Amino acid sequence: MPTTTRPASALPRNLALAYALLIAYASLHPFAGWKASGLPAFDFLVAPWPKYFVLADLVFNVLGYLPLGFLLVAALPGKWAARRSILVATLAAGLLSLFLETAQNFLPSRVASNVDLGGNTLGALLGTLPGMRWGRSLFGRDGRARRWRTRYVIGGNTGDAGLVLVGLWLLSQLTATDLLFASGDVRNLLGIAAPLPFSAERFMAFDMALTTLSVLAIGLFARCMMRHTTVWPLVLVLLLGVGAKTLATATFFVPGAPLAWLTPGTGRGLLLGGALLAGALMLPRVLQHALAGMTLLASTALVNLMPENPYVVYEQRLTNFSNFLNFHGLTQLTDSLWPFFALAYLSAVGLWRGEHLSGRPDSRERRL
Repeated sequence: MPTTTRPASALPRNLALAYALLIAYASLHPFAGWKASGLPAFDFLVAPWPKYFVLADLVFNVLGYLPLGFLLVAALPGKWAARRSILVATLAAGLLSLFLETAQNFLPSRVASNVDLGGNTLGALLGTLPGMRWGRSLFGRDGRARRWRTRYVIGGNTGDAGLVLVGLWLLSQLTATDLLFASGDVRNLLGIAAPLPFSAERFMAFDMALTTLSVLAIGLFARCMMRHTTVWPLVLVLLLGVGAKTLATATFFVPGAPLAWLTPGTGRGLLLGGALLAGALMLPRVLQHALAGMTLLASTALVNLMPENPYVVYEQRLTNFSNFLNFHGLTQLTDSLWPFFALAYLSAVGLWRGEHLSGRPDSRERRL
């Protein structure tokens, strides 16, 4: 009787796909001015070592592909030999980098580079090594992450999509802004001026309201993708969001100000939002679902109405690094569009799982 390869977990595959799409966006940002350069597409592969070399760019290229190598090797069948898995994962990441570097030939603002290709491939290779050691133990059939996901998160691709969206929300918190948990700022994305002038009292009131609504929105969003009312995963998501914002303000502001986000309005909003979230977790699931959508809409509206804070000063030296500009473009886009994807997800979950009819997940969840 022929043996069959046990299928790998879908979660690392879905995470690897989502991460590859993020890499593609960062590599091709700002997607403007496409035209043929007139040079052979693959000439960059044999180009000499660049005259002006920035070590930080190479480090960014290596680090950027580390998670991709980790996820790719974890997504491959568990019965594959280690060498085969490492080779296939590294080759897949290298081909992705080759495709993106070649596409940069057609963007006037980008430069295709064999050094970048080498750094990306090296980063993926380095990522496969811990991926072989810990990735499969996390995502395998009996892995810790797989057990946690099965126990707490709704089933199938629906649950995976929710986890990806939570990860994207955390990424959006790395945007260079002092507003904690704010997302959905399409005003700056479209270059529209703030509709209201700045005043300290107005900004503090908006800040408190926005933080309160955002705590409710992300907390209830995470609750809607979970099987049971378990508080600690929600608290963990919020704490990771605070950590990401602290890292962003420490990196992007002058002088380094890790707690620049902790304004009086934000502090009050965190306390009020936490109290309201605790109360909302006692409501029936259908009401939690509806409240999640309402607070997402309200917080998105507020972030687009808020006046600009004129006292924020950014670290201008970071603009000398092209990878920083690409990363900032990626986080800004994620930050702007996240609430709309989250609202679509909530609508889909409510429709597929029948939460508009019952406070309990129905039997269809097992098939999603």
